[in-house]
Amino acid sequence: MTARLDETHDPDARSWVASANDPATDFPIQNLPLGMFHTEDDLQARPGIAIGDQILDLKRCDAEGWLQGTPIPSWALDFFAEEGREPLQEMRAGVFDFLREGSRAIRMDPQLGRKVLVPASAAHLHEPMSVINYTDFYASVHHATNVGSMLRPDNPLLPNYKWVPIGYHGRASSIVLSGTPIVRPKGQTRDDANAPPAYGPSRRLDYELEVGVFIAQGNALGETFPLADAERRLFGICLVNDWSARDLQTWEYQPLGPFLAKSFATSISPWVVTFDALEPFRVPRFTRAPDDPQPLPYLDDETDRARGGIDITLEVLLSTARMRTQQLPPHRVSLGSFRHMYWTLAQMVTHHASNGCNLQPGDLIASGTVSGPEKEARGCLLERTWRGTEPIELPSGETRRFLEDGDEVIMRGWCEREGYRRIGLGECRGVVLGAR
Repeated sequence: MTARLDETHDPDARSWVASANDPATDFPIQNLPLGMFHTEDDLQARPGIAIGDQILDLKRCDAEGWLQGTPIPSWALDFFAEEGREPLQEMRAGVFDFLREGSRAIRMDPQLGRKVLVPASAAHLHEPMSVINYTDFYASVHHATNVGSMLRPDNPLLPNYKWVPIGYHGRASSIVLSGTPIVRPKGQTRDDANAPPAYGPSRRLDYELEVGVFIAQGNALGETFPLADAERRLFGICLVNDWSARDLQTWEYQPLGPFLAKSFATSISPWVVTFDALEPFRVPRFTRAPDDPQPLPYLDDETDRARGGIDITLEVLLSTARMRTQQLPPHRVSLGSFRHMYWTLAQMVTHHASNGCNLQPGDLIASGTVSGPEKEARGCLLERTWRGTEPIELPSGETRRFLEDGDEVIMRGWCEREGYRRIGLGECRGVVLGAR
């Protein structure tokens, strides 16, 4: 799809929802991310749009006819996603006009806010879509090189990496919403090569900072689609924390790859930021080194080269139990950008379907750990502490090589560009609990 910059990206546009005009909000009128929620007075989960510190209740809007002529998902985002990008664009335009300062709707009814808005603090959020299939990629060359350097110092990057987007099928049933506590997993580990493995709680629990994309329109089993057709099949993005037990992973990953080290939990943020909201922040895809191979023809086209990347700033913060007791703010562990990914989201999904695999609406595709060229941009503790040999110093006087019980991991993401309004992805949080 070609770029669509329109009035919904106007940085001077303001909303009659006052909190949406706060420069610090993740959810100005230029964003309009989708999610699912319920309230104490209406327990049915229903779609909403984050606007400032409020949620626009699309069920109420639909029932009262306030957005007539605008396609809105009155029951669930999954079915809305099946219609593809065009209805999303129509809905975005209609909701933008509805929420804009001085809109006809607010002129007709100055009390409209109390009828269609729900304070975000009073809402119970749900997973935004019913994920049936989950695939995790390995799309950061910096992450792959760093991890490879630890495991294979003489051959850090395997020869297939720069030719094929590497991925594996994850466990959809253990995808959980931000805020869900994470129980420390158990499994087999083997620290001594001369001794048998032992079963017990992971001692090297880690997070992985990732970006997830939800599939809108899929493809039939046995069918493929070209790279140029990939983006119309993408619904929107969220933050993903692919929790990882590194000691379990080291023992089990050969010869078939991740299993119990990954399947115990994957956290996602509650709001889906659409690709239309991301239009101002598109950038050229990652520039390969002169001696790198160019993508095969099915993974290459002019549009993807020119604007396949997305400039999303991503950060990870850590808050320990002691820090919270001492009322210390969370400590930033890393800060990087999604623009450094070696493979684009469009390349990932095109490759995923290139063997005839049938992608389905609501499928979640994760990018793999987002790491950059600087140490501060490494997206997991395995890299950040270099396998535990360079522990992180925390404001409480504690150090961390890997996560301990009581630690809370907080991930945030946002897009900024001169001439456009800052938009955010919200947060993805999780507190580590002791093994059961």
